[in-house]
This record gives sequence, C-alpha cells and structure tokens, in this order.
Amino acid sequence: MEQLTLKSPFSVRGKGLHSGKEINAIFKPAPVNYGYKFKRVDLEGEPVIEALAENVVDTTRGTVLGKGEIRISTVEHALAALYAAGVDNCIIELDGPEMPILDGSAIIYMENLEKIGLEAQDADKDFYIIKEKQTLKDEKTGSVITVYPEDEFSVEVMVEYNSPILPNQFAMLDDIADFKQEVASARTFVFVREIEQLVEAGLIKGGDLDNAIVIYDQLVPTEQINHLCDLMDVPHIEVNQLGYINPKPLKWDNEPARHKLMDVIGDFALIGKPIKGRIVAVRPGHTINNRFTRMIRKTVRHTEIQSPNYNPNLEPIIDINGIRKLLPHRYPFLLIDKIIEIDKKHCVAVKNVTVNEPFFPGHFPQEPVMPGVLQIEAMAQAAGVLVLNYLEEPERYSTYFLKIDNVKFRQKVVPGNTLLLNVSLTTEIRRGCAMVKGYAFVGEKIVCEAEFMAQIIKNK
Repeated sequence: MEQLTLKSPFSVRGKGLHSGKEINAIFKPAPVNYGYKFKRVDLEGEPVIEALAENVVDTTRGTVLGKGEIRISTVEHALAALYAAGVDNCIIELDGPEMPILDGSAIIYMENLEKIGLEAQDADKDFYIIKEKQTLKDEKTGSVITVYPEDEFSVEVMVEYNSPILPNQFAMLDDIADFKQEVASARTFVFVREIEQLVEAGLIKGGDLDNAIVIYDQLVPTEQINHLCDLMDVPHIEVNQLGYINPKPLKWDNEPARHKLMDVIGDFALIGKPIKGRIVAVRPGHTINNRFTRMIRKTVRHTEIQSPNYNPNLEPIIDINGIRKLLPHRYPFLLIDKIIEIDKKHCVAVKNVTVNEPFFPGHFPQEPVMPGVLQIEAMAQAAGVLVLNYLEEPERYSTYFLKIDNVKFRQKVVPGNTLLLNVSLTTEIRRGCAMVKGYAFVGEKIVCEAEFMAQIIKNK
C-alpha cells in the first residue's frame, strides 16, 4: 500500500472553541514520510510542530500540541479525519492558536478530503502492527485502554457518566472506511453544570449551540441559566426540562459515544504511523489516550523495523516448487523455503533452520551456528525471487552480488530457529542493477541486516 497525500490544498475557516477567534486552516500536500505537521503562519518564523504524542502539552478539554511557548489546540478532529481518509502526509497552516471547531465534528474535513481527492506517493505505508495485547488503566478515573492484535484497524468505545440524560453508551467502528458515514458527524458535547467552571478557566469562548451538544442533566434556576448565557455571550434560552438543549436533534442516540470514538482515533493518529490492531477504550479521555500513545511511541522510536507477521498455518504465496522455478540454486545452497509476502518492492521469505543443514558439522561441531555469510546469501535469494518474479521467462536470468555494505550481525542463528527474511528495493531497478535493504529476523528480533547491490543477467 502506497503512502497518500492530498491532490491539492483546501481550507476551512471558523472560530476556535476555546479562543473564540476566527481562524483559517489550510491543508496542504506533503512529501513522503512527512507525517502530519502544523504550522503557525501568524507567528514570527512560522514555527512547525509535529503531530506526535510526545508533543502534547495539555489534555484538559482537547488535545494541545506545543513547542516552547507555541500552542495549537483542538487538533483531534482534523487528525481523525486525515487518519480515517488514509492520508499519511499533510501540513496544516494556521493563523491562530487552535483548529476551528466548525460544527464540533469532523464531517467538514471529510467532505473536503473527499472533494479534492488523494494522491498516491512513491513510498510504502509504514504500519505499526499490534502483535500482543497491551493495556493501560487509570485507577483514579477507572479509564482503561487496551489494544489487541488484528489484521486491520478497528475501535470500540464505552462511555460512562453519572448522568440521568447521558447513561452508559457504546460505539464501535469495525471498518475505518465507514468513518465518514458512522462517526464523522458526531459532535462534541458539554454538560451545563461544567460551563461556568470552563468559562472561568478561560475556555470555550467560542462555544455555542451550533458547535456542541449541550446536556442539561441537573435542574438549575433560570437566573443561573441566564448568567451562563451572559458569560458565553449568547442569547438567553428557556429550559423547561432535563435533556439536550440544542436546536438540532441528535444524529444518533449514542452520538456522544461516537464522538469519543472519533477523539480516540484522532489521538491515536499521534503515534505517527497507521495501526493494525483493535482498540478497546473504556471511559476514554484525551489524558489517558495520550498516556497510551506515548507508551506506543516509545516502542516505535526504538524499533527500526517490525518483524513480518508470520502465520505458519497459511498457504505460502510461493512454495518451494515455485522458488525452484525462479532460482537456479539447488541443494546444498538453496537457502529459502517459501515466500509469504511479495509485491513489486518487497518480499518476505522463510528459512527453517534445522540441525541437518550441511554446514553445521563444521560450523561448529560443539556449537552449531548458521554462518553470517549464509544469512546474507539467503537475503540475496529472497531478493532474487523479488526481482525475477515479475520478469517474463525468469528461468533465463540469474542475479549476482555486486557489493555488500553496512552488514550487522546482532544475534546467533541456531538449529530450531525460523528465519524471516525481509528484503526491499531502495531504488528502482536501473540497467539491471537493484539496490536492496535486507533484514533477517528470529521472532521479533533483528539478527542480521545488510544493504547490497545485485545485478540481473540474462543467462547465455
């Protein structure tokens, strides 16, 4: 899957939820491996902040990115839309301290992304694959976030409030492609009983009944309602019963839970890579969302590359008979057993290392270790399958080493290991020469890596 960016820029304009200022946000295409970044064009030097979990400086009533004294607030709705649309690289230019709140949802972003379209880029998507269950619990609030291994991305959210109007709610998104239809229109929400405290804290200066669901779940005297309206500089309203006091009805009975699901996606976009896994969030909020994504980011920063997913129960894409049709190697020098992933740029091969390998009696009699040079040779054979698989009459060609660079051996490979060989083209094939980066894994650990050049030559 290729990385995606915008085909052309688009802009949105509206007031900020907390500042109340009119703000213009321009979404622009960005180069490969750029990620999401925000630029404050209203400030000297036009500082840029990367949208990453470690740059979050506040989570009180939204996700706030910061660098030094620079702040960009309420980024989660825009990030959720970019993530759900599959955008990998985008820069957002702002002339104010926060994203416009618009109608309190992500639907306007999604409509614009759909209108302008996306453009494929010459680089593969770099997924972060959840390979084992991970959980974070906040004992004080009772919030829990858990991620589970899954082939695709999905989210479940359960919210719980001590409110007769907003009881326990559940929302689920099994397919990210359904985000626009099932989640994007869900608006942010606030309780009447919270408003005065938020206003006194200098927040929600731009809040009104058009950009937030307002929940009236505790009886308040009319004088106090009028006082809150004055604080927010909105016309007085008459409220006769508990419930939702918005002019527009709820889009779904569980709209608040769906909005929380949107927030989870927006906050998880701060991991910096698309995820393959299932998120289950109980009583989520920006604070625990950020704690969890920071935890994942530590792993991402210290992982050069994840090992390929390997399920031995699945049929190989190319079995040993198919490999023998592509490569001239035979016993005792055919060093790959099957291909489990392949496209025009990368290939993953499997080598089952057994004690019956012909090199073990001499390397070494008392401590059998697979020679490092043979690990490199196995990578090269995987690369040979990669480049020859798409040629007509591949049996008429052979591949040969031209050079090998930056080799590292990190751990012994011994009988009983299953070697996963992940090779990728680093440039296009030119004049029959291919530049390749290869990694060998045992389990989750890199045991060997190398860069090499191979030449494809037609047999005489």
